[in-house]
Amino acid sequence: MDKLKLVEAAQLRKDMPDFHVGDTISVFVKVIEGDKERIQQFKGIVMGIKGSGLSKTFRVRKISNGVGVERIFPINSPKIAKVEIVKHGGIRRAKLYYLRKLTGKAATKIKEKKRKVLETVIVEPAPVQPETPAETPVQAE
Repeated sequence: MDKLKLVEAAQLRKDMPDFHVGDTISVFVKVIEGDKERIQQFKGIVMGIKGSGLSKTFRVRKISNGVGVERIFPINSPKIAKVEIVKHGGIRRAKLYYLRKLTGKAATKIKEKKRKVLETVIVEPAPVQPETPAETPVQAE
């Protein structure tokens, strides 16, 4: 069983941002058309996160031309180029399936939540230069 976990750990992605249900995110997906590859953006609200480990997935919903479109993305998929968080949502639910019944602006309106982002700022001290005798003022006696 430990060998299985080692293989899975090697395939997990570590470059994904920490997003939650209710956040509005932009998922940049690699699309292959013939012999060409391009990146397509899918911007929507995270409706749910399911699973753990390699099988962890998240569901994103957007409204396109008045029609709701949902996509399920595996978090560890190599088809995902990057994920950007547009805004954080203040939601108290684990799954947002009630958004399917809403239409118009109500389907995309989620209260924004202010999240604290912990950033460590490393300030390097300025280098101390030794004083030379020519720079020090001479006092008259």
